[in-house]
This record gives sequence, C-alpha cells and structure tokens, in this order.
Amino acid sequence: MDQPKGWTWQDRAEGSIRRGSALDPSVEPVDGIRAFPTAYLPERLLITHDDDNGAYDQEVKTLHEAAGSFGWELVLEEPELRRGLTAEIPWFVRAHLTTPDQPVRGESPVPPDAWRVLQRARRISRSRMPRTSLEHVLSIDPVGLNPFTRTNPFTRTNPFTRTNPVGPGGAAGSEDYLQPGRGARQPVSWLGPAPSRAATPRKGRRPVVAVLDTGCGVHDWLPEGIVTRHVELDGVPVGLTDDADPERYPDLYGQLDGEIDAVAGHGTFIAGLIRQAAPDADILSVRIAGALGVVDESTFLNTLAQVVELLRRHRENPRTGYPIDVLNLSLGYYHETPSDGLFSLTLNALLTRARELGCVVVCSAGNDAIDRPSFPASLWAWPGADNGIPRDDDAPLVSVGALNPSSRSVALFSNVGPWVRVYAPGAAVVSTSPAFVGGEQATSRADVDGLRRETLDPDDYRGGFAVWSGTSFAAPYVAGRIAAQLGTVPLGGVKTDAAIAAVTSVLNALPAPTEGV
Repeated sequence: MDQPKGWTWQDRAEGSIRRGSALDPSVEPVDGIRAFPTAYLPERLLITHDDDNGAYDQEVKTLHEAAGSFGWELVLEEPELRRGLTAEIPWFVRAHLTTPDQPVRGESPVPPDAWRVLQRARRISRSRMPRTSLEHVLSIDPVGLNPFTRTNPFTRTNPFTRTNPVGPGGAAGSEDYLQPGRGARQPVSWLGPAPSRAATPRKGRRPVVAVLDTGCGVHDWLPEGIVTRHVELDGVPVGLTDDADPERYPDLYGQLDGEIDAVAGHGTFIAGLIRQAAPDADILSVRIAGALGVVDESTFLNTLAQVVELLRRHRENPRTGYPIDVLNLSLGYYHETPSDGLFSLTLNALLTRARELGCVVVCSAGNDAIDRPSFPASLWAWPGADNGIPRDDDAPLVSVGALNPSSRSVALFSNVGPWVRVYAPGAAVVSTSPAFVGGEQATSRADVDGLRRETLDPDDYRGGFAVWSGTSFAAPYVAGRIAAQLGTVPLGGVKTDAAIAAVTSVLNALPAPTEGV
C-alpha cells in the first residue's frame, strides 16, 4: 500500500501509540463527586477561561497548590492558539503537569496524574472547580473500531473479539454487525446516477454543512466546488494538514498486514451521505483525526473554536469568514462527571455560540449499545436531564442514534436514552469511499479466455462505494436532510426560527422505531 513520502517505521510506531489512560474513579475520592470511567490524558488539564478573572485565577492558584502537594509542577501553556479568535469565542487554557528537573522533598514516585490533582484541588478549595476539567480522548467510532479508549466496558479485547473465521451463524450481540453481509464495511456497487445538483441560486447561496472528521478523499461525487478541503483563519490552516491522512493512505498504522485502518475513508463516507441527502448543499471538510480515529480534546476544542469564529465573522460580514449552516460531529467521549454542570464547560459554550449564530449542531450518539450519555451528543436540555443546561430558543442540537435498514428497529449497537433526540438510518448504509485496496484477496480465482474471474475481493474499494454501519453515519444523513430543508440560504445566514422549523420538519418526517414489531 502507498505511504506518505519519507514515511518510516518510526512514524508508524509513534503514530500507533494509543492515546490516553483509563480513569479509576476510586482514586482520590471526594465527597459529593461521583465519577465514572473515561479515557483521558493524565499529564494535562483544561481550564475554561471566562470573564470572571478572579474566579479563574483562584482555580489556577488552587491547582498549583494541589499539584505541589504531590511534588508535581503545573505549567500553563501560552495561549498562542487563540490567535485570530475574538473575545466572544469561548476559550480554554491547557495546563501541563510535570515532574521537577531536580528531586524535591515529597515528590511523588508515580507519574503526574491530572485526576489526582483535580480531586485534591476540589478538596483543598471545598468547591467543585467548575472551570477545570480533564483532557479527554474523543473517538471517531464506526462499528468495528476498537481503540482502547472505549470506556464501557473499558476491557474490550483488541482485535474486536472476532473469531477467525467468523462462523456462519453470526456473532453474538452487536458484534454481528462486524460481519460482511451484516453491516460491516465492504465494497458495494452503485448502479444509479450521481445525485442531481441544481444550478447555483441567483439570490442567496447554497446551504453549507461543516464536517469535523478524518477529512475527505478523492471521489467523482465530491469534487472541489462541492467540497472545500482547506480553510484558513487569518492565514492559519484550520484542522490537521500533515501527511498522515487516512483519506489518502488506507494503512498508516499497525502491522504491515495490508489491513485497512479502521477509520480510513470515514470522512469520505460521511461526505457522500450528505451529498445524497442534500445534493444542492456545499460541504466544508475539516480533518481533526488521524488513522487511529482518536483526537485529543484540546485539538478538537481548538479546531471547533476556529470554525465557530469563521461562522461568526461570516454572520457579521458575508464577505468574510465562512458560511456554516449545519455542523456534523460524528465523534464523542464519555465524561467522568456528566451531571450537575461538572462536565467540560468550553465544549458546551462553543456549541452554544454556534447555535446562537443559527447553526444547527448534529451529533452521533455512539455505538457502545449503552444508555450512558455521550458528549457532545447529550449537551442539550433533554427530558429528565441532570446536566444543568437550560432550555433555549437557539438553533437546536440534534443527537442521532442508528436505525436498522427496515427503519422499524434501532440498531443493536446504537446508544439509546432520553438524550438521543432521534434515530435515523445508520446500519448497512451505502456511500462513497476512496479507491482503497487492502491486503485481503478474493477467495477463489479462475481465469478463462483472458478474463480475470474471481469471487468478491473484500477490501477492493476501487469501485468507489461501500456499505458501513454506525451512528457516525446516521448523523450526517440527518444533517444533510436539514440542509436540504433549509434550501437556498440568504447571504446573511439562516435565521434561528428558520433553522428550528427545518429541524422540526426533518425530525417529524423520520421513521419512528416501533415497539414489538
């Protein structure tokens, strides 16, 4: 398989290192703080920087004291990443925990741990330290991806417990979707025409769907002019621009076994779904994740802040920034303290700002077959919510679970719960794929008269289309439907009431899974 120019075994090895650690909620307990497992970076903390400088300064002072009690040092990162962002865009400061260069008395014998420091700070201050959070690891999560950052349960094996070979009877539970013919990623033929695109509107503009994901590869359905793959904020590229691009190179990490990386082509697949659901929409593709399908929370927040700033500038002056009407986020994580407003405030503030500007936010619910609220999908005032988020009249946040092809049942892998607003097709759906070729081959070949004759090659995607499953793909279907409902957009952007009306119309038209059928 092709590799980036100059790619070495060192790059493959470094890139294959799993991000994050498992949180043990029993460590450093604090009365009144009930924590749950998650994946986080133990050497970092994120501190929301709001207008209350006195409260912010006090939390930082307490964090220094808490880190010092373990013999660690807290170093605040210079906010150079905020370049180009106005004061009204929510922001955060990243803090690093380090061990002093010179041994000191009372120094902890274990590596720095942000969870211990945060809990100790809560005990010292006798407050909940609302501005301070762990730095989580988010996951791009089609069915079948198993980075070790899954948290419920955290002990899933890797590989994803598939037998070899898989028996014809099917695997148990949601792992059944991992088999070819049952919803797993596999090549498929598209026999119809490409989605028909109307002429450019004479007044107004096309609706725009922004996708923060793995980028977008090359495909006839997704040319420049329909998909924007590069955008800048004051000359600074938004998102990742390195060569380790899972939409160009299908096998970057892991063994040299020819197996296509779990999320290679994920963003292209999403873009194709939007293209099908909203042929007249434009797509802004921003790459935030690599081939492992994981992204540090600070990277995600920084990119999201840049995207919201582009949106804000465009709403202020249509000749600047970038128009965004729907934001698709097919990724997520589980917060250790999701209740009572103890979650990461910066993410909620950024999404709220986008919605205040009239942008609908669509999030995948996750594929762990649980009802534990995931983030950012649960960041809305859902029925019975205990997250402290008030109801508002802004453009909605829509969390999306997955339906089976019948549209009569929820896919077994899909997360569920009152925080999931709607369910949409997400199992065994068809969309676009880069022209990847993996190491697996057809099981039989018998050439005759110069004709190459063989059975189906399970990872030859040169036909340009694939079947795949996940709430990752239910979300862009809904995002596309909303964009299509918006129709031609005024140059000044979508008004909030129009955004709400479009969402209401789309959600009412989606099939409702029926009980007992």
